[in-house]
Formats: sequence, C-alpha cells, structure tokens
Amino acid sequence: METTADFYDLLGVQRGATQDEIKKAYRKAARKYHPDVNPGDKDAEARYKHISQAYEVLSDPEKRQKYDQYGSAWQQAQQTGQWQNGDFGDFVYQQYGAGGFEDIFGTIFGNLGQAAGRQRAKTRRPQPERGPDIAHELGLTFAEAIRGTEKQLTLSIADRCPECEGLGGVASKCPACDGTGQSSRGGLFGMGAACPQCQGSGEVIQSQCPKCRGAGEVLRERKLKVKIPPGVRTGSKIRLASEGGRGLRGGPNGDLILAMKVADHPLFERSGDDIELQLPISLTEAALGGKIPVPTIDGSVTLKIPAGTRSGQRFRLKGQGPALPGGKGRADQFVTVTITPPRRLTPEQRELLEELQKVTEEDPRADLKTDL
Repeated sequence: METTADFYDLLGVQRGATQDEIKKAYRKAARKYHPDVNPGDKDAEARYKHISQAYEVLSDPEKRQKYDQYGSAWQQAQQTGQWQNGDFGDFVYQQYGAGGFEDIFGTIFGNLGQAAGRQRAKTRRPQPERGPDIAHELGLTFAEAIRGTEKQLTLSIADRCPECEGLGGVASKCPACDGTGQSSRGGLFGMGAACPQCQGSGEVIQSQCPKCRGAGEVLRERKLKVKIPPGVRTGSKIRLASEGGRGLRGGPNGDLILAMKVADHPLFERSGDDIELQLPISLTEAALGGKIPVPTIDGSVTLKIPAGTRSGQRFRLKGQGPALPGGKGRADQFVTVTITPPRRLTPEQRELLEELQKVTEEDPRADLKTDL
C-alpha cells in the first residue's frame, strides 16, 4: 500500500468531515485492519499503521489545518525521499525558492525557525475529549404540550463502552515505546516524536473488550425527571447538560437533546405558536349572525359573528392560544367557520326556505364569468 495516500481517502471521509465522522471512520477501519484481527497479514498491518497516522493528524484541529494547507508538499517530499533523509531544507528550496524554508517550516512547526528542521518534535499526548451529544425523541399529548408537564423518563441509550472507551478492545502498554508514547528512532521525526505504533498514547489494543464484545458501545439506562414548559410543539428541543455520551480520557460528557413530538388533537391544530379551529355554523346563524360558543384550550368562550357571514371566514380570539416561549404572554386562536346546511328538512322548514328563495334577489354567482 502506498504511504502517500491521502489521509481523508485512507479513512474514507470527505475533506469537510466533522470530528465525529472522522472518529467513527477510524474506529471502523482500525477494527477491520488491526493486526490481532489479521495475524500475519503484512498489508493489513501496514494499512493499520497508515490509518492510525491519518487519524492522529486529522483528529487534531491544528495538525489537520496544516495538513489541509501543505498536504501536496508533504506527498512530494515523501515521494522524493528528502524528508526521510533529513534533507528537508533542500526540498523546500527546490519547491518554493529562497525564503521558503523559513515560511513553510516555520508555519508547520510554530516558532522553531530554520534550526528546528533538525530538532526533535514534541510529543502531543491525546487530550481529554468531550462526549458526543445524544438525540432522543419524546412523545407528548396535545394537552401536555399546551399546558406543560413533568415527565419521568427511563431511557436506554447506546453509549461508549466505559471499559474500552469505545475502541472495542482492551488497551495495554505499547511494546514499541514501552508506554512512553515517544519514538526511540533518530532523524527528523526521531526521539521525542509520537510513537508511530500507538500515535503517542502509550497504549495499543490487544484483545476484544469483554464488556462490549468489540462493539465499542453498551446500553446505558438513565432515569430522568424532565420539566416540559408550556407551549412546546413538534420540533421543540430541550437540552439536558452532561446526560449524553461519555467523554474520553476524563473529558466531560456530552448532552442529551430531547426532541418533542406532539400528538394530534381531534379539534385543535397548531399553526406556529397559534391554534387553529374549524367551526361549523348553521345556515341561519350565518345569515342572521349571533353569538356562538367556541371551544378553546381553556374551555368555551363566546364568539360574535356578524350577519351575512360566509363560509371560510376567519376570526381571531386574541390571547386564547398557548403560552409563548420565554414568558412573553400567550398566542392566539383562529376560528374558521364552515356553513353547514341542515341534513334533513321538515315539511315546514322546506316551505319556509322555498318562500325565502322566492324573495331573495341576491345572486351568489353574479360575479362568475362564463365567457373564455
């Protein structure tokens, strides 16, 4: 396998991949090509080392930025053998001209300057890492969402194994560096540089984790009491700090993010923060007008509709909706009326309607044009 392969290609991720995506890709690849899984396979062992090197660079934001900027120069140097031979100054001069060494090497290695080309790089031990956030859907009834509630939750969350910290195997002291995390070789990246086998951690995976059986994850049961504020709707989120995935190497836990999913109601419908209601009215109520009882989330109120109301007209009941987020008062309820004719007419009703039809001069279709 070529050692000049692009680090992103080695891990199978895009250049814009998140740290979480890079981490997942590394774990998957490391398990596949680990020497314990492929005993005697030199190609797999070599790929495992290159994958580990790629992860060591891309998981470090500072190193990743430098790799993204100077990756092509790095590959050219490796192909010419000038980095391995320690003649990096000549390489930079050939590639970038006079002054290139100070610009390029100084950028890559900070304040080491020209003389740093023959100094030993400092080992960067793996740092504590915050755990991932975990999303969970929480179902609510319409009333719970409108009025607010307190929920007792028992959640089984797939979380990083605490025994192997999500690696799927039991770590032991690295035999190459005797647990120091530092390389014992000379040269440009010699003593003081990160050990190539353990990537500076001082530990390597030796055997399958007995707790997670190599999966890297276990189910973690959590019992939580969660206060749901009034007025939430589908898509609203509540963040519970430090209740998410475990951190690495003593890092803090991530957060648990609860996403609300509110059940439908047979009468009411949410429209943003407001409430919508379809209200049937009779033919005579529409024609004559009147005061009509209207259901709201807090009980019945009276709505005054004018004479001559048409089907589809919309009325606003100010402040009759749910509470607004942040204690900013209450939303509104909107009522859309639908004229409903009587299903069965008595002889007397039919006679009255026929008489009404005779004296009605208004044509509801007068504005319709039939000409094309």
